Amino acid sequence: MGKSIVILNGSPRRTGNTMKLVRAFTEGAESAGNSVKEFYLDGMDIHGCKGCFGGHSSSEHPCVQCDGMDEIYAAVRNCDVIVLASPLYYWNLSGQLRTAIDRLFALEEGDGNLLRGHGRASALLMSAEGHGFDDVLTYYNHLCEHLNWQNLGRVLAGDTHSKVVEDGDANCADARRLGASIK
Repeated sequence: MGKSIVILNGSPRRTGNTMKLVRAFTEGAESAGNSVKEFYLDGMDIHGCKGCFGGHSSSEHPCVQCDGMDEIYAAVRNCDVIVLASPLYYWNLSGQLRTAIDRLFALEEGDGNLLRGHGRASALLMSAEGHGFDDVLTYYNHLCEHLNWQNLGRVLAGDTHSKVVEDGDANCADARRLGASIK
């Protein structure tokens, strides 16, 4: 039986380079028998974390705020793999993705830790006009370490300012291969 994969897509562009990496990854993952659920964060009503420590991980609404995150919480609770997908914005993940990651903290609060560990794994898909991925990789690696998620790999499509990620290029092939490697 395949793995359950959740993709948190933090790109604001539905036809941009990050989306092309997500599509290729999804094709590969589904070809390996996995199920994939993508959340296009820019189209969701998700508010910033209030830092209130009022969450209860096992409740139907783990966060005190009831918004688009409720759908994500339900999917993340039951998934094996979480894929973070984003363009590189100011040497980090997009604000849309960072907000969702901050709000996932509610699954660590209260009466049970439903985010950390549990045999989960993660992968990173990113595009950028340049090549400055060092800072975001430091953040991502620390996140995986803190949450005890196995790091399955990454696809970093740099220098996209002068070219568009195309379906048949090496970046999409790498994303498709990464998706297909999940078994």
